[in-house]
Amino acid sequence: MISRTKRRVVVTGMGVINPLGHDVETMWDKLKQSASGVGEITLFDASRFPTKIAAEIRNWDVTSIGVDPEVWKFRGRHTKFAAGAAYQAIQDSGVLASISDPMRFGVYLGSGEGNQDFHTFATMIAASITPEGTLDLSRYVETGVRTVNPIQELEQEPNMPVGHLAAMFNAQGPNVNCLTACAASSQAIGEATEIIRSDQADVMLAGGTHSMIHPFGITGFNLLTALSTNNSEPTKASRPFDRLRDGFVIGEGSGMVVLEELEHALARGAKIYGEIAGYGSTADAYRITDIHPEGRGAIACMKMAIADAGLEPSDIDYVNAHGTSTTVNDKVESRACREVFGARAAQTPVSSTKSMMGHLIAAAGVTETIVCLLAIRDRILPPTINYENPDPLCDLDYVPNVARAAKCDVALSNSFGFGGQNISLVVKRFS
Repeated sequence: MISRTKRRVVVTGMGVINPLGHDVETMWDKLKQSASGVGEITLFDASRFPTKIAAEIRNWDVTSIGVDPEVWKFRGRHTKFAAGAAYQAIQDSGVLASISDPMRFGVYLGSGEGNQDFHTFATMIAASITPEGTLDLSRYVETGVRTVNPIQELEQEPNMPVGHLAAMFNAQGPNVNCLTACAASSQAIGEATEIIRSDQADVMLAGGTHSMIHPFGITGFNLLTALSTNNSEPTKASRPFDRLRDGFVIGEGSGMVVLEELEHALARGAKIYGEIAGYGSTADAYRITDIHPEGRGAIACMKMAIADAGLEPSDIDYVNAHGTSTTVNDKVESRACREVFGARAAQTPVSSTKSMMGHLIAAAGVTETIVCLLAIRDRILPPTINYENPDPLCDLDYVPNVARAAKCDVALSNSFGFGGQNISLVVKRFS
């Protein structure tokens, strides 16, 4: 980690588009009300899937930020969400007028893939099956050339949002996208922080965007038996740390933050939400779909972030857990927290906001970091809803069901991804 004598990084703007709200304050109000954004899937016909529920974004369109619908009509769902959240964050920060050198302004995202053209792919396959039941590759290619929209094909790529955002805001500095599964947008914040700390930029727009609510995404996670199948009670399906949890609920959306070097922010009189004080990044180096049973990567990651912030575990007031509502993650993350916080583990509040908005995959980490900054701002801890049946292997204070007023000056946000990637961020009240 870079020495703490390096430049300090603060958050001066925030934006979200997600199942609980199309702006930060609406989302925050819903979280404090213990609301759920989970319902039946409407983006495609999921009636024959084991999982028929998700946390979708409804009644929002990218034209609400004033873009030309003709220019944006072929851009991916992930790109549109990113544009909405980024527009909010940039407007909230008011930073653009202070950027004299666009080379000192960059974008770092953790973005997933965009629209998956399932129907065109299915059409190509169907047209290519011979009477003997084999695949005629030449017919497949011919059908593809006639039916595939090249712009839509390009726009599904994970790197497209970061390029479009750079053009929207004339950010000519570092431009990076990472896709480390569920840890992606937390990694984006951590790496963007390091870029500013090391004097490669003064301002970074950082965050993530993703939507996997499509046939390929739901099929993949169903095959992994990772998704909840509690279709009869959608709002109760995501139940992190509860003994009856049966998998996560997939969500979609985007979250963005404006990161600034402290002196740059102070010089323009910026509103400061908090400081990115610590960043930890580790790998389990174990299995692609399973976290290490002893939580070694998660433990090391949390300890690294806390040390990078120049703090002790006893300084952490709140943990926003990865908390997916899967059997393995929740018990291992709880075990890791007990190891990190020791005798104070039972008194350190831990909650999972995925219980309300589902798992936003690549956009989850940044959204949860924003939640931590709001918890610090208002001294309110968001709850873990649907916590009804205690699990002896999950024995921490999960802020069950109802938001709580509490001291909160320092928060830790965890993001652990398929593949064994682990990211922890420490955010604290600016002083």
